[in-house]
Order: sequence, then C-alpha cells, then structure tokens
Amino acid sequence: MSHRRPRFREYWEPWDDHGWYPPAPPKQPPPARGIKVKKIGATWWGQRWIEALEQLSWEYANRLARGRTYARAGRVYDLGIASGTVTARVTGSRATPYRVTLRLRALSAAAWTKAMAAMAGEAIFAAQLLAGEMPRDVDNAFRAAGASLFPLKPDDLETECSCPDWANPCKHIAAVHYVLGEAFDRDPFLLFELRGRPRRQVLDALRRLRAGATAGAAAQGRAAKRTAAVATVSLDKAAAAAFEQLRAPLAALRFRIEAPAVHAVVLRQLGAPPSWSLRESPAEVLRQVYEAGGALARRLALAGDSVPPGREAGSSRSNG
Repeated sequence: MSHRRPRFREYWEPWDDHGWYPPAPPKQPPPARGIKVKKIGATWWGQRWIEALEQLSWEYANRLARGRTYARAGRVYDLGIASGTVTARVTGSRATPYRVTLRLRALSAAAWTKAMAAMAGEAIFAAQLLAGEMPRDVDNAFRAAGASLFPLKPDDLETECSCPDWANPCKHIAAVHYVLGEAFDRDPFLLFELRGRPRRQVLDALRRLRAGATAGAAAQGRAAKRTAAVATVSLDKAAAAAFEQLRAPLAALRFRIEAPAVHAVVLRQLGAPPSWSLRESPAEVLRQVYEAGGALARRLALAGDSVPPGREAGSSRSNG
C-alpha cells in the first residue's frame, strides 16, 4: 500500500502514540450529507474488502480504530467510484475537509475476458450475479485469469490524503475504506466497477456468453438427434386403433423440489422503483418474506394435504 505525503503541513499533528505532543485542534462537526456506516462488512465480499485493509495495515491498528469511528460518525461524504479510482472528502479537525483518493489498478482487458468466460461457464455464478449477489467463489474465476478482485499486496492499492499524517493508512483513508466496505455490501457491482467494468457491461457479457453456450449446446443436441434418427429410424406396420397405445412401459417419473440458490430474483433484477425512498433495496426489505413464502410452498408441495388449512408458516391464532 503506497502513500503520497502532502506537500505542506498546515499544522503539527501527533506522529505516533508515544511521547508528548501539543493538543490537536477540535474536530469540526460531521457534515449533514455524511455517510454514516451502520454495519461494516455485512456480506462476505464487504468483509473481504475490510480484511484486505486490515491485513495490509496491521501496524497502524490505532489509525484503523479511529477510521471506524469517523465512518460511523458520518465524517465521509462525496464518495465517488470510477474505474480504478475512489475519491471522497473527510471532515476532520480543520475547516477545510481532507481530500482522500484510493487507486486500485483496473484489470486488463485480457484478464477480464478470461474471468468473464470462467464466470459464464458456471451457471450458479451467472444466476447469482444476474440476481445482484456476489458468488462465494467468484474470485477463483479471476485467479484463473492471473488476477484478483481484492487487493492482495501493498502495491495493489495506492492511497493519498491531504492531511499531514505520514501513516498509511491515516484515519481519513481508513474511514473511506470502511465506507467502501458498506457500499460494496449494498452493491457488489461497485467492486467490479472499481476494477474496470461497470454493472451493465458485466451483465451484458454474462448474458451474451450464457446465451452463446446455451445455443451451442442446443445446436449440438439437435445435430446429435438428427444423426441418431438417420442411423436408427425404422418403420413398422401398425394398426390405426393401436396408435395411442403405449408400446413399452414408461420409466418412473422422478423430480426434486429444492430451495432456490437466490431468493427474490425478480425483485433484484427489477431494482428499486423511482418512488423508493428506503436505503435498503426492495429485495433486501422483502427477503425474509420471499424466503418464508418459498419454504411454505415447498412444504405444501412435498406434504400434499398433510398441512391443515390455517397452519401455514408465519400464521398464528390467538385464543385470548
């Protein structure tokens, strides 16, 4: 993790936690539009991002703790994420906010091509990404392409802050990093965008590759059927009255009813309507309802009439 020092020091701040130093100026209040982090690393991919920061910055644990405090207090605002670059402002001790920049190298076109092909080759990967979730083993697709979605070594992440602290990360950089973790929790495609591919480009490529694979498999199946039909077709005399009679016993019909890999897929694909004002998406708000409804439908399908009316999951009856 490389760090660019500011050119000028506007006031003297403590450079470590040992020894005597003058008191720092009082902090400015958090801005009204500050991003208050509620839960840091709520998903596995958000937690993985936070772990990358902590592993690369273990020697500055005190700065990380202060950064978490800043993130929870809403001192980070104007967060921007583009290809390879994150920018934000952080309110600290001085009247002018600090400018923070994080740079994570965008992946090459060749790496993205290989990674997209690997993701499209896994049906569960495509299903979860199209539903707005990050597959647990998605980084394997990038590792196969010689890359990773997450920073693995210090040189992968370049940081810059306008504060005079020499530590990397300073508490302002750490605060932005924690805010990013929560942003990735809400929208995993921001991580793809930071690596050089926006959501629409990733999803369009997945659909195109999956459609090509499906069409190719279907064409191969049709060709195989035509070949088999030409090689084995034979016509026997049959009476018209026996046309609808089975000539051989049918195999037993077997099927399984299982829980879906991703719940509320339709809601995730539709996204939030224009009038939606909650911070959580409709899929997040209604997730438990969809899961409970799906579980009830599976029990009813598997149990037949064994579930009496009025005793479905989630229903209750009071005697008082």
